[in-house]
Amino acid sequence: MAKPVLFTIDDDPAVLNAVERDLRKQFGRDYRILKADSGAAALESLKQLQQRSEAVALFLADQRMPQMTGVQFLEQARALYPDAKRVLLTAYADTEAAINAINRVALDYYLMKPWDPPEERLYPVLQDLLDDWLAAFRPPFEGIRVIGHRWSPAAHHIKDFLARNQIPYQWLDVETDDQARRIVESLGSEAAQLPLVLFPDGSHLAQPKNVQIAEKIGLKTRAGMPFYDLIIVGGGPAGLAAAVYGASEGLRTLLIEKDAPGGQAGTSSRIENYLGFPVGLSGADLARRAVAQASRFGVEILTPAEATGIRLKDSYRIVTLADGSEVSCHALLIATGVSYRTLDIPGLDALTGAGVYYGAAITEAMSCRDKDVFIVGGGNSAGQGAMYLSKYARSVTMLVRRESLADSMSQYLIDQIHATPNIAVRTRASVVGVRGATGLESITLCNDATGQEQTVSAGALFVFIGAQPRTDWVAGVVERDEYGFIKLCAGTRPKGWPLERLPYLLETNLPGIFVAGDVREQSMNRIASAVGEGAMAIYFIHQYLATL
Repeated sequence: MAKPVLFTIDDDPAVLNAVERDLRKQFGRDYRILKADSGAAALESLKQLQQRSEAVALFLADQRMPQMTGVQFLEQARALYPDAKRVLLTAYADTEAAINAINRVALDYYLMKPWDPPEERLYPVLQDLLDDWLAAFRPPFEGIRVIGHRWSPAAHHIKDFLARNQIPYQWLDVETDDQARRIVESLGSEAAQLPLVLFPDGSHLAQPKNVQIAEKIGLKTRAGMPFYDLIIVGGGPAGLAAAVYGASEGLRTLLIEKDAPGGQAGTSSRIENYLGFPVGLSGADLARRAVAQASRFGVEILTPAEATGIRLKDSYRIVTLADGSEVSCHALLIATGVSYRTLDIPGLDALTGAGVYYGAAITEAMSCRDKDVFIVGGGNSAGQGAMYLSKYARSVTMLVRRESLADSMSQYLIDQIHATPNIAVRTRASVVGVRGATGLESITLCNDATGQEQTVSAGALFVFIGAQPRTDWVAGVVERDEYGFIKLCAGTRPKGWPLERLPYLLETNLPGIFVAGDVREQSMNRIASAVGEGAMAIYFIHQYLATL
């Protein structure tokens, strides 16, 4: 953590240098000493300190400065750093102004010039004030800060992106947080477009896209080479497993992930049936471990980066990215997984990210404290989400269209849900309406058996329904079934297949293009099976590469 700042301001260079010298001699080991020759220059520096989340412990300002007196400076500085101690440096004739400043700016002390010897007239006073400041000081957060409105979809997407990429950040609600308001005010017109993302170096971005944030924090968004032995599109369990096994066996491997490594599994609050973790682990933990393992073997990971198309040229498989660039490979593995289906309800799109969330949205759990929240879905992901949200929400109601959870959920989760007093399960129930001006306020439920409708207050709505494959980018090239899942062609000879051999297991209708995980047809939709398929795909990819 950066040392707290002692800030001295004086327009007289001789006095300013003398004050700085004495402060540095006594307090330089524990504090950073900054100086300015005018109130305006000092205020500009303070804004930069605030953007970097640096602490200021004390101001020592001279009263007699042109354009802005010491009291006037302290008045403005107090708005930026209300907890800093305020000391006025005065001449005998300024005594009345100093006394008035006690009420005007909550002045902590005024010192008469000259202050020699400082061991008697300066250090004891300042040390006493600094001891008081330290007693109440709480070190500021030093990482990325996000400032925005509670019901802002753009702010939610930024928080979700940072959380899923395991980037620590601090959320500041501009409507309720004084510090957030002070920062926004200090930036003036620059902060007109919320949300703001502030970085530790003092820079900031207004309404940034994920790729801008990624480039700023050092995530890799562009490939380092034009060609790889293996390109994997999709960073879920299947893609990460394939990356680990491929790179560990000597393949130059590139992994392309649209959002964040971990895929849909990475959003799970708790996974308790994955082999080798008897007390369970979160999806984020699983993703973090897998990324570290893949990186150790030299896998190049692009995130966020989106594949938008593929084409074939001789033995090369060429992937086009959203930024217009292309990367080529000998073997391509499609492991893009699935996303949750959206609810087709009027007005829902406008509230998505503002009280309506698809998936676990763990970043919003704290905002659900003491509220009534609802979950649509009856699968394991919905059950894990319900258990996690029950720690914060006053009540969690699961809305399930089937007769019971047993049709779609593991028994261990059903037992946990029934044993949690603030979780209720409503079967044969669906959402038919939502309402809210800037954020979700209420939802309308329908009893599918009777047709009876009921409108209830809702703090948040989390949707976990169905599986929608992410395969539009391969349409017309790779064979898909009627639902968009990629077909496996093992044991058959697809139309246009150019080789004498039949397709390998997990190979598509095109030689050298493989598929693994939930994106393939008739997948098992389990993390363990996705990991297994990712590893197994590497075996067949090696066989394919050996024939080139």
